[in-house]
Amino acid sequence: MSNIIVILNILTVVGLCVSAVLAVHFEKLLSSVIALGVTGLFAAAEFLLLHAPDVAISEAAVGAVLTPVIFIITLKKIKGRDDE
Repeated sequence: MSNIIVILNILTVVGLCVSAVLAVHFEKLLSSVIALGVTGLFAAAEFLLLHAPDVAISEAAVGAVLTPVIFIITLKKIKGRDDE
């Protein structure tokens, strides 16, 4: 059973690192924001695996949902002004 937990921890950390690198690497801002949301999901999953459910819920709410939504709304408002 502990081998499965170790494998899940390794997979979530690798996913966290890959999505963070992709968030920096993408040229389009929307793709970077989506990768940032995926990074928040992996962070929440890691907190859950580390038996910190309260931190995982907070990270899922803020890091995976709220922050990308605010960034997407901001991007849409900025692009709307460029058209005018």
